[in-house]
Amino acid sequence: MRPRFGIMSRGDRMFEAHAGLYTDLYELTMAQAYFLDGASEEPAVFDYSFRTLPFGGGFVVFAGLSDFLDYLEGLRFLPGDLEYLGKQGFGPRFLEYLGRFRFQGTVLAPREGEVVFPVEPVVRVEGRLFETQIIETALLNILNFESLIATKAARIRLVAGDKAVSEFGFRRAHGPGGILASRAAVIGGCETTSNVYAAWRYGLETSGTMAHSYVESRAGELEAFRTFAAAHPEGCILLVDTYDTLRSGLPNAIQVAREMEGLGRRLFGVRLDSGDLAFLAKEVRRRLDAAGLHYVRIAASNLLDEHIIKSLLEQGAPIDFFGVGTHLAVGAPDGFLDGVYKLAEVRGKPRLKLSDTLAKTTLPGRKRVLRCLDADGLFRADAVALEDEKDVPLMVHPHEPGQSLALSGFRTEEILVPAMEGGKRRPEGRSISGHAAWARRRLESLPAEHKRFEFPHMYKVGLSRRLAGLRDGMAAELRKEE
Repeated sequence: MRPRFGIMSRGDRMFEAHAGLYTDLYELTMAQAYFLDGASEEPAVFDYSFRTLPFGGGFVVFAGLSDFLDYLEGLRFLPGDLEYLGKQGFGPRFLEYLGRFRFQGTVLAPREGEVVFPVEPVVRVEGRLFETQIIETALLNILNFESLIATKAARIRLVAGDKAVSEFGFRRAHGPGGILASRAAVIGGCETTSNVYAAWRYGLETSGTMAHSYVESRAGELEAFRTFAAAHPEGCILLVDTYDTLRSGLPNAIQVAREMEGLGRRLFGVRLDSGDLAFLAKEVRRRLDAAGLHYVRIAASNLLDEHIIKSLLEQGAPIDFFGVGTHLAVGAPDGFLDGVYKLAEVRGKPRLKLSDTLAKTTLPGRKRVLRCLDADGLFRADAVALEDEKDVPLMVHPHEPGQSLALSGFRTEEILVPAMEGGKRRPEGRSISGHAAWARRRLESLPAEHKRFEFPHMYKVGLSRRLAGLRDGMAAELRKEE
């Protein structure tokens, strides 16, 4: 049994302890109104989607599905939860209903690591109106955050190329959210994390070096390096900028490296955490090579992000390993993904949220998402269609009906596939390393123009004529009733 850590560590599932309270109040107030009105058991369909791409980029890497399914499996109201809700004014008949509740719905979603885009449904939840409603907060909380971090990590991986990247952001992360951030960062492209708890929970590989305080705590820098190397002879990385990188830190590291060679060992690397990283990395590499230490690697940290890493590599900085912390773990500078969860169907009838702008008008009905691939296997467009449409020869622009794209000649893939049916999750068959490999593979199939950091070409997402007609017709009828 894993040790208790709030709602995140009872048994093997996250969010099991008091999972019923992992929500906003209005989900429960609506749920009680459904119950009292006799509508709780009515069939409903909700869609999760987002409107804006983060970081000025051209894609999102979908992550968090496994954690969300963990939440659904553990979703129940314990006696203490019911007692608390009773004190908040909820009625005894409703509380009795909550005490018997278990999620029995169906979830359709992409594989974790899939590349997804605005407008299209990313997750579809089907079930009773009560259960599909009360999971909204948890769904948005988990999927928005993990997808944001996975996307940030993917952008870093794209520029880092074959360089090693580790997630170092737990200390600056938003509380326990740092655990989810570490998982998502590995799905997005980091090989390792400094977060021991996340590594233990998810089976990730750890990576870490030393802090300036260790160097400061010893009588001198050389002594600090010697004692640290003695304690950690395998994979030892010495932090060389506590006092003066080139005058003391690097010379002392070189001396310890030679002493280690005398013992039949090798210093793994040195880390730069301040100053002009491009200049310092070049000089450190020159001096290490001059000392015959070609095998010693150079690691860099200090508020790195994809833009700084891109600049460093363009300057020819010979850095082998990047430790990326704050900007990755909090999804800076955006800090959020604007995902929404909207009703698409109830009692078998399509539903639509009207808006002053077409872009914010929701898509009604049960829908599927078809990815269109060209002869080379590259992604060219995603078509959103009604579930019963077997043939989608053409798609129209979601907000500019005059624009269309013929889909003949493309091979199509179904993006939304069952992840949970009747409250029972399907075997995922993929470890986090498998999710990460899938993300990398799918990004390779995304044309380069959509992966540019500056002014990426927007990926085409369109609607079938039937879906667009349903949306526009419903909107027109609702406006007549205003």
